[in-house]
Amino acid sequence: MILLGKYILLIIIGLAGAFSVAGGAFSFVTMIGVIPRLAAKTKTIKYMQHYETAVILGGVLSNFMFVFQMRVPLGAIGLIVYGGFTGAYVGCLSIAIAEVLNVIPIIAQRARLQIGISIIVVAFGLGKGFGAFYQLWWNR
Repeated sequence: MILLGKYILLIIIGLAGAFSVAGGAFSFVTMIGVIPRLAAKTKTIKYMQHYETAVILGGVLSNFMFVFQMRVPLGAIGLIVYGGFTGAYVGCLSIAIAEVLNVIPIIAQRARLQIGISIIVVAFGLGKGFGAFYQLWWNR
C-alpha cells in the first residue's frame, strides 16, 4: 500500500513538472517564433496544432522517463539519429534567439561581412555537433 502511494505521488509530481516544463518551454519557443517559422518555411502551417501537441507530449514523456529513471537502449545508430534531431532543434532554437536579439546582423556589420554569414552559422553548428558527438562517444 505504501509503495502504491509512493508511485501515485511520483506520478502527480511528474505530471505537474511535465505540465509546467512543457508549458514554459512551449511558451518560450512560441514567443521567439521557432515553431511558426519552421511551419511557414516547410509550408505546413495547417499542422501547427500537431507541432504544439508534439512539444507538450515530448515534455511530458521526457519528464516521465526522468522521474521513473527509464532507459532507452538506442544503440549507436539510434544515438546518431537522436543527436541529429536534437542538434537540429538546438540549432533552430539558438538561431531564433540570436535573431530575436539581432546578434547576427550586428556581428556581420562589425566584421564587415558581405557574404558567407550562412557558412559561418553552419560552421558553428557543425562544430558544436561534432564536439558534442566526440565528447559523448569517446569520453564514456
